[in-house]
Amino acid sequence: MSQQPRPSGAGRPGGPGQQPYRFPGVSEEELRQIIVEGDPVKLVEVAERVGKELAQPAGRRTHPDALATSQIRSIFGKVRELDMQLRAGASAEHDQLDEGIYRELHLLRPKLAYQAERAPGQGVRHLQQVLEPAIKLVERSRVRFQHFVDFFEAVLAYHKAYGGQ
Repeated sequence: MSQQPRPSGAGRPGGPGQQPYRFPGVSEEELRQIIVEGDPVKLVEVAERVGKELAQPAGRRTHPDALATSQIRSIFGKVRELDMQLRAGASAEHDQLDEGIYRELHLLRPKLAYQAERAPGQGVRHLQQVLEPAIKLVERSRVRFQHFVDFFEAVLAYHKAYGGQ
């Protein structure tokens, strides 16, 4: 008897009699508070929750959906590169991202989708569920881009702090 493929993001059972793991994600309102409003308290609160869940899905580091740092190194590296380009090349007078940075930021979305599809487990897909809507909220704003960078860095910091590999 063949098994049906698991729907994307469905998680895996935690053991006999347990419900499949469901990544809690981030609400639109929380992302708006972080990216649009720049609320640092909300950023830290949500980044800790997300980072912990990515490192320890269902409270277990050994869960098959745990995110490995190596799975997202290229995405984070690109975000850092864009941040450095922005800091080095643009004056504070400009409140909009230049076309190149805006384009590269949005091209991270298909890269995330590709990584999510090829990576084992659901860890990258869970990160994608957080970062894609955050990228969309940046629009062309430099300030929102910086809030996005801060949020992504905080998620990864908490991921590592909670034992992410």
